[in-house]
Amino acid sequence: MAADVWAYEKKLRAKGYARIAGIDEAGRGPLAGPVVSAAVVLPPTFDPSGIDDSKKLTALQRERMYARIYAEAETIGIGIVDAFEIDRINILRAALLSMAMAAANLKPCPAYLLIDGTFKIPADLPQQAIPKGDALCVSISAASIVAKVTRDRLMQRYHEDYPDFGFDCHKGYATQGHLEAIACHGPCAIHRRSFKGICEHFTCTLDETDGITVDE
Repeated sequence: MAADVWAYEKKLRAKGYARIAGIDEAGRGPLAGPVVSAAVVLPPTFDPSGIDDSKKLTALQRERMYARIYAEAETIGIGIVDAFEIDRINILRAALLSMAMAAANLKPCPAYLLIDGTFKIPADLPQQAIPKGDALCVSISAASIVAKVTRDRLMQRYHEDYPDFGFDCHKGYATQGHLEAIACHGPCAIHRRSFKGICEHFTCTLDETDGITVDE
């Protein structure tokens, strides 16, 4: 991570913002399942040791950090947008919507939002988008861990409903085994029908609002 992982929060606190939330999402790339976002407000006394971009941590490290974040955070909000809505409005809009939902689920309401990426979210709060924020800002890093662990647990639960696809292993990403399962069994209810690798199994057409119309 960056040399001073609290740099963004310190600047905002100096301007009078007391409660600052980091927000990140998990699950933009998979062929199946929801996109999940987390919003996390950490206390200034939180020890950032071990907190990093979730992609740089092992599953065990993420689980340990997840437990510590939940134990010590001032508040955490989760936002989930399912595959049907992803197909309807497209994955970018769905990701931003899930981030806005996560922010709205913070109690009490934050004073400022730090968003991972290049886009601001549809929320009526002061906010800043930070490219690669999950590697630069501890609040966003914490949110990336919470979002990733939350989504992984959801995909493990979906595996119980759809055991033929191996969601407990690949979490919906386009592994060779996943693609072979789709070819063998056809897509299931949580597959994203607008995504390459899934859409080929249906007759799909884009509507004028970038949504997806699907005819089996």
